[in-house]
Amino acid sequence: MTAAATISDDRDKVYVTAPLIPTQEGPEGIRFDFNDGARVQFPKRESGSWRVTLHDLDAGVVLYHGDLKSGQLQSTKRYFLRYGIKITSVSEDGDLSDVMDYEFSPTGQIILVHIPVGTLGDAIAWFSYVPRFAEEMSARIICIMAAPLIGLFRDRYPEIEFLVMADVENSGLVDQAYATYRIGLFFTDTDNNWQPSDFRHVGLHKTAAYILGVSPEETKPAISVPDASRPIAERYVCIATQASSQCKYWNNPDGWRTVIAFLKKQGLRVICIDQKATHGKGWVWNHIPHGCEDETGDRPLQERARWLTHCEFFIGTSSGLAWLAWAAGARVVLISGFTHPTNEFYTPYRVINWNSCNSCWNDQKITFDHKNIFWCPRHENTDRQFECSRLITPEAVIATIQRIPSMSSDRGVK
Repeated sequence: MTAAATISDDRDKVYVTAPLIPTQEGPEGIRFDFNDGARVQFPKRESGSWRVTLHDLDAGVVLYHGDLKSGQLQSTKRYFLRYGIKITSVSEDGDLSDVMDYEFSPTGQIILVHIPVGTLGDAIAWFSYVPRFAEEMSARIICIMAAPLIGLFRDRYPEIEFLVMADVENSGLVDQAYATYRIGLFFTDTDNNWQPSDFRHVGLHKTAAYILGVSPEETKPAISVPDASRPIAERYVCIATQASSQCKYWNNPDGWRTVIAFLKKQGLRVICIDQKATHGKGWVWNHIPHGCEDETGDRPLQERARWLTHCEFFIGTSSGLAWLAWAAGARVVLISGFTHPTNEFYTPYRVINWNSCNSCWNDQKITFDHKNIFWCPRHENTDRQFECSRLITPEAVIATIQRIPSMSSDRGVK
């Protein structure tokens, strides 16, 4: 989990912007599309009016019904809905004539799915539902995401086109798109206009399923690992300890040292694959744990995936590398207290201490402050700050590791 897209006044800088004029041509000069919800534009009537009915086809309800002389009608909801648009011409004398009765029909159309952030965890989590959406739409799906992430997926999903935002904007595709869906974490969307259910309730990854209107059943995305060879001969464990905010760290002072010592006693090499060996701000800096091997650095994501493909298991917090480990098929020991287990993918090796304060990230009464690296909304500046992870003991993590089949085999746990 990482800093994520939010609704704000600069939303148009985060997401691709829908064209001013709807892209699809209807009868009698009417234009429509689904690039910012359902949009219908009408030419001015010198006499009479347009009678418009906007339906949610699956819910079987009327969302709007009224007469307009001209202008543009736009739905409130911007996530995926199967809309129906019915337009009738009303003369000055009240005579009616049908003009358009259209149902959402994506087959063969251009549909943009925008994953706006370049952060690893969010992108993997959200993309996991794009292939399911593509299969159901039978459309030309263009997934907009950051360039370093495209390499993880492009070769595994030839049916999906991958482009960075600038290339989409320069290609003219925006002016051809039938529909656009924007994936993100909308913290201030109290009316649920951008997400049908608050992400804090349904989970980081499953919010994408709800926005795209597909089943939220969890499915790992396939990733490309060009070099699938084993990086070292010996049995090894990958760990990732760094995070973007202090609440995301495992803040137990003896945690990593004790666990690493335990793993090495079992004959395992412990490889740290974080991007940064040291990270922090102000008076707090987090260093690579003592006893592990340093494979940190700004390395290609596919190289990280190679290490994860062959490791005995991965140990980390709620971070992008945990999501990459999940996608790579590694067993994941996930240590987190500030998120509820529903926030991440399912792993039988989740470690959380229910006796301490926990799950503030998934509290719908709380909004995460991306700018405050020491954010702890319930206990900041008290002796309980970050207790959600401080009180996760190394003994609890070791006990979880011992349940992993390769650790309880005849090789034994000493």
